[in-house]
Amino acid sequence: MCVLAENLILNKIIMQASEKVNVLCQPTRSKKSRRRAGGIFMGKKIAVITGSPRKNGNSFAMTDAFIKEAEARGHSVIRFDANSLNVGGCRACENCFKSGKACAFDDDFNSIAPIVLEADTVVYTMPVYWYSIPAKIKAVIDKMFPFGMEHENIAGKGCALICCCAEHDISVMDGVRFSIERTATLLQWHMVGEVLIPGVQNPGDIEKTDGCKQAASLAERI
Repeated sequence: MCVLAENLILNKIIMQASEKVNVLCQPTRSKKSRRRAGGIFMGKKIAVITGSPRKNGNSFAMTDAFIKEAEARGHSVIRFDANSLNVGGCRACENCFKSGKACAFDDDFNSIAPIVLEADTVVYTMPVYWYSIPAKIKAVIDKMFPFGMEHENIAGKGCALICCCAEHDISVMDGVRFSIERTATLLQWHMVGEVLIPGVQNPGDIEKTDGCKQAASLAERI
């Protein structure tokens, strides 16, 4: 069972048949947290994809803050922790969706793809690794190829980035930011917002910043 934020009750867990994917879950929302217009639920579907291997790390803390606020506002969140998934790199075989699945090489990306297709907003969260995107989440992003090649039209979605780095120079995150922004442009998504927090290396350093507050505020713009 995956707990997305403390003190939240989970009412749905999405798992692969292999039972290897145990990080996808959708928590219960109280009636008070739901926004309604004419009795119709107005919350959005959000797919969160994380890229850190440290579950007690700084980007995870911001992720939890974002999810908690998003759910409080009545949105539905499904989270994928890329580091816990078996997602291989894109092999440029161009057999996307020919087998009825997004990727011809049947790995955990085929559990992510339908959620991304249904989502209104996709949120990437990660630390910086060598001035770029960590390998495990980069593999997930690379496998967005079939969407970019118009095998499936997913234009019009929102996209957001939550990122942190050890160095105090915010430009250290330019490699991650540029890649996510250009990917969003290619897929015809619009950037909802970015949270970029420098100077956090050790677990807990994020608490010395306003990173979690910024991440929660990002949920207000979804």
